Amino acid sequence: MWLEILRNMISKKPAIKFPKSIQTSPDGIIEIFPPAEKMNRVFGKSLRIRQVDAGSCNACEWECTALTNPIYDIQRFGIDFVASPRHADVLLVTGPVSRQMELALKKTYLAMPEPKLVIACGDCAINGGVYKGSYATREGVSNVLPVDCRIHGCPPTPAIIVKGLLKLMESIVMVK
Repeated sequence: MWLEILRNMISKKPAIKFPKSIQTSPDGIIEIFPPAEKMNRVFGKSLRIRQVDAGSCNACEWECTALTNPIYDIQRFGIDFVASPRHADVLLVTGPVSRQMELALKKTYLAMPEPKLVIACGDCAINGGVYKGSYATREGVSNVLPVDCRIHGCPPTPAIIVKGLLKLMESIVMVK
């Protein structure tokens, strides 16, 4: 595990290889799966996010916290974090989904209004990351919930997260 973390810190590239069949952005960091059938409700130009830490090391949370500082300021794009899943358009999940957080994550997802969009943020949320193979995890959000967007990185930088959120908003606008 420590060797993988060290390799990720030294490398500037994503920690995993992308399958050829998956559509990625030119930089190979963000994957969007446009959920056309989910877009029966108009979002307007805003996006409300409920963030859930599903057992991560907190590196992705630090990067998500930086999204609201004056440098990145995602609120200028109409994107904001909300405290309740009942007010959320998007569920942003970090961490490999520990067995103890699985039920809480499902309850949060069920409490969201339709259409429900899910973002797996960070390598741990996508495929288990450094926790892959652990008995205590579900090895990614896609093993628990349907994922609409994947943002790769360990941890992804705030700039990459902003780019992923904007691409998701762009795909929603295209579907309308």
